[in-house]
Amino acid sequence: MTLETEVQSLRQVPMFREVDPARLKLLAFTSERVHFADGQRFFDRGDAADAAYLILEGEAAVTLEGPQGPIRLALLGANALVGEMGILADQPRSATVTAVVPTTALRIDRRVFLELLSQFPQIAIAVMRELAHRLELTNQQLAQMRTG
Repeated sequence: MTLETEVQSLRQVPMFREVDPARLKLLAFTSERVHFADGQRFFDRGDAADAAYLILEGEAAVTLEGPQGPIRLALLGANALVGEMGILADQPRSATVTAVVPTTALRIDRRVFLELLSQFPQIAIAVMRELAHRLELTNQQLAQMRTG
């Protein structure tokens, strides 16, 4: 995969659409394209938050271990960002993320991710919106569990 192809992949991601192509090229250059087999973990709960992952193709499940086994919190697909919460909170991973089909992602190092957020407020806002959306979904699920 060429650098230009990587930049084109990043341009498809809504939060990166407004970013200057030269910056996207730098992001593509400093990031690593990684492949996960079906069932392979991106990371486990408790691991160090050393990178965020942008899913380019495939799907990944976000799970927590419950009393009766794993509880799926979310299923994420193309253009989804995962692993950013641990970086932003400066905490270990809060959940386990596992590929549910063969999945390709861009691994963005923690330092590069934080730099990207500081240089591009529109990306920081997009990340905050996504986190707020996930929180709202979690709140709805909790409310349903209490009334259901």
